[in-house]
Amino acid sequence: MAGPLITSPLIECVPNFSEGRDATTVNAIERAIASAPGAFVLRSEMDPDHNRAVITFAGSPEAVAEGAFRGIAEAVERIDLRLHKGVHPRIGAADVVPFVPLRGAGMEQCAGIARRVGQAVWERLGVPVYFYEAAARSPERAPLENVRRGGFESPALPPDLGGPDLHPSAGASILGARPLLIAFNVNLNTEDLGVARAIARRIRASSGGLAAVKAMGVALPSRGCVQVSMNLTDFERTPIDRVLNTVRELADRHGVAVAGTQTVGLVPRKAIEDAASREPEWKTFDGHLILEDRIASAGL
Repeated sequence: MAGPLITSPLIECVPNFSEGRDATTVNAIERAIASAPGAFVLRSEMDPDHNRAVITFAGSPEAVAEGAFRGIAEAVERIDLRLHKGVHPRIGAADVVPFVPLRGAGMEQCAGIARRVGQAVWERLGVPVYFYEAAARSPERAPLENVRRGGFESPALPPDLGGPDLHPSAGASILGARPLLIAFNVNLNTEDLGVARAIARRIRASSGGLAAVKAMGVALPSRGCVQVSMNLTDFERTPIDRVLNTVRELADRHGVAVAGTQTVGLVPRKAIEDAASREPEWKTFDGHLILEDRIASAGL
């Protein structure tokens, strides 16, 4: 009789790097991550207005830990925050590096990886480190926005490792462990930044808006519009279609139309299937952006 199927643990990592205009730099970071045996890059993207790149990869705990360190090291070598300008908050060249448990892995295991990689970043690269979410050393340091407040130029909190001064060109890196989230942006057909900020204020949970939604309004100069940039930290509490419908309703009150949407990273299949069951437009969602499909195509 055959025994139960044993599958190895699978972890996702979604590092955000402070470079969204120089493809040579982003490609080098992507190659560094992929050079770790068993680390599979699932998606790489860059945005010139945010001046930020997001690289999604997955693999075994050991592979993901090594891939993350190699990517951070390449970013530290190549990115100088003294020359960096963009609309997205940042404190480091390798700004935020979250580890996400997928198959057969737990949050505490991912937090342990974040702490181990963070120790290596400080000891081997000389870059101070913050820990956030499940890896945070105190409750007030768990929210990413608390840790990153003040940014590279004037950090509000001292690092957990190293410091108090940040690395002169690479700043600090924020490492942690968190559940799956959806990075979802809605572009508005206006250049009025006040409209995007007003909508973000209405919908984010911290202002009494939608549960498990973080939001900010930013300008996109290269596209001649503004954006409501969001993280949906629990898509089952507040589904992605409800978020889009709410932004549309609020934009309409300002006499502004939605110009388009953007997902950053990959999206869990259930989030899209649930949305499609209520709103037909989600049935045409790009399958290349579904997390489970990309994992399957990588043979993981």
